[in-house]
Amino acid sequence: MSDRPAEGGSVYVVDDDADLGTAVARLLARHGHAAESFLDPADLLDAYAQAPAHCIVTDVMMGDLDGFGFADRVRLIDPGVAIVFMTAWPTTASAVDSVRRHGGLDYLEKPIDEDRLLAAVAEGIAWSRQQRAIDARTAMLSPRERQVFDLLVQGHSNKAVAAILAVSPKTVEDHRAAIVAKTGTNGLAQLIALSR
Repeated sequence: MSDRPAEGGSVYVVDDDADLGTAVARLLARHGHAAESFLDPADLLDAYAQAPAHCIVTDVMMGDLDGFGFADRVRLIDPGVAIVFMTAWPTTASAVDSVRRHGGLDYLEKPIDEDRLLAAVAEGIAWSRQQRAIDARTAMLSPRERQVFDLLVQGHSNKAVAAILAVSPKTVEDHRAAIVAKTGTNGLAQLIALSR
């Protein structure tokens, strides 16, 4: 997937209907994405850590591992991947669960509306890139700086953070200065924007 076009993103399509999965991957490729289809979500899980994607389009109803279970497992490997669900058997409950419980970006009915699919994938790629940029900016924080960061973005004052962590307010100020320098931010509002 490393040879994807700059304007597109890397996308995996998971569907136990080989023809549909291939057709969706081809559609995405025609629109500038590096897309690959998988019949079995377990096969993608095995390969995913070595080749993560920006977006995954997955069927909901599959064999041993359904789309929701697959989404939960892939999120443990990569919380920055966008997931779009598709199904031939839509229900309101599944639509709500796809977003609220399984972090899906969209829930599409089969036959797939191509324009809606392309829009969802483009939105997913943009979201994924933003999440990865945020993760890269906060990855440089030490464990203690991460604790301070998390407490600050929750709205705690320097003094309250000091009390919670049993350190001096001066130590919190030093950590806060390091956090701002490492993340390239200049204030609490920008730090909050980096938090999820």
